[in-house]
Amino acid sequence: MPVITSIDDLKRIYARRVPRMFYDYAESGSWSEQTFRENTTDFDRIYLRQRVAIDMTGRNMGSKMIGQDVAMPVGLAPVGLTGMQHADGEIKAARAAEKFGVPFTLSTMSICSIEDVAEHTTKPFWMQVYTLKDDDFMQRLFDRARDAGCSAAMITVDLQMLGQRHKDLKNGLSAPPKLTPASVANMMTKVHWGLGMLGTKRRFFGNIVGHAKGVTDPSSLSAWTAEAFDQALDWDRIRQFRKMWEGPLIIKGIMDPRDAREALNVGADAIIVSNHGGRQLDGAISAIRALPEIMDAVGDRIEVHLDSGIRSGQDVLKALAMGAKGTYIGRAFVYGLGAMGEAGVTKTLELIYKELDTSMGLCGRRDVRDLDRDILMIPRGFSGDWE
Repeated sequence: MPVITSIDDLKRIYARRVPRMFYDYAESGSWSEQTFRENTTDFDRIYLRQRVAIDMTGRNMGSKMIGQDVAMPVGLAPVGLTGMQHADGEIKAARAAEKFGVPFTLSTMSICSIEDVAEHTTKPFWMQVYTLKDDDFMQRLFDRARDAGCSAAMITVDLQMLGQRHKDLKNGLSAPPKLTPASVANMMTKVHWGLGMLGTKRRFFGNIVGHAKGVTDPSSLSAWTAEAFDQALDWDRIRQFRKMWEGPLIIKGIMDPRDAREALNVGADAIIVSNHGGRQLDGAISAIRALPEIMDAVGDRIEVHLDSGIRSGQDVLKALAMGAKGTYIGRAFVYGLGAMGEAGVTKTLELIYKELDTSMGLCGRRDVRDLDRDILMIPRGFSGDWE
C-alpha cells in the first residue's frame, strides 16, 4: 500500500479501482466545466498569513454545526449513487463519519436506503431531499427520515432541472450500470469493485424503488425521475416542505444574497453556499467567491455553511476564516471510499483534520471557532466588482 499524504493520493487509487462511468460521474461538471474547475482553483487565489512566536499549544478543532457537536466543522455532503462507487458505499461512509464525529448526509438518490443506513449505524445522520412535485412521496420521505432518527433535513433547491453533464450522457450513466461492450470491458478491469458488487443486494436507488408511485423496478425509474422534479418551485413551495419537517432544516444551493434572505425567511436553520459542485449552472462563480457577499447579507442571522470545491484542510480553513460555520466534502470522501472503502473515508477525514490543524497553528490560531479574515490574504475584487 502506498504512503497516502493527500486527497490526491486517494484520487489516483480511486481512478484505478472504480469503473470509468462512476469515476466520471464524480469527477465532472456541466457543459464546459468552468465552474467545476474554478470551485477548486479559486481557493488557490487566497493566501494564508503565517505568524510566529505565538503559543500554538492546546489547539481545538471541535465545533458545532446547527447546534450539534462535531469533531471538526466538516460534514459529508450528500452524493448520489455513492453505493455504486463501492459496494454498500453509503453505509460505509456513514460509519466512518460516525466514528470520526462528523455529520453524514444521505442523498435521496442513494443506493442504500434510509433504513439500510439507520440499521448499520448507531448515531443520527442527516437526510437530503429534493424539491419534488409528489407531496405524498415528499411527506413519506420526511417521515421515513424521522422514523430512522435523522437529526436534520437538507433541502437541495438548485435542481429544478438537470444541468447537462456530457460525460454522464456519453457513458449512459445508470444504476445498476448499463451493460455495453465499452462498460463491460472497463468493469472487467475493476476486479475488487466487481467482487464487492456481486456480494451486495444493494444496487438500485433504495429510497425510490418501491417507495415512489409506479416505481417498482429500475426500468420504471427513469420515467419517474423525468417527471418528478418541480420546475415551478418557489419559496412558498419550500415553506410547505418546511411544515413537513419539524427538526433542524438546512437549505443547500444558495449562491445569491437575495436567495439567502429568502431561505432565512422560510425558517431554515442554516444555508449552504453551493453550486452543486459545478454540476448545474456552468459559468456561475465558485462557491468560495460567492461566500463573502452572502455572509455580508445574512451571516449574523443564520448559520452559513459552504460546499463545492473543498479538497483539503487548507480549503476548510479558508472557508471558515471567511465566515462559514461549517463545510462539506463530497468528491473528497468519494475518492477515499472508491479507493479503500470505509477505511478510505476515514483516511480522507484524517488528512483534512491534520492539514486543518497544522495550518491553523502555523497561522497562529488555536481554536477553529475563532478564525477570521485576519489569517487570510484575499486579492482585491475576489468577491466581485461586477457591473
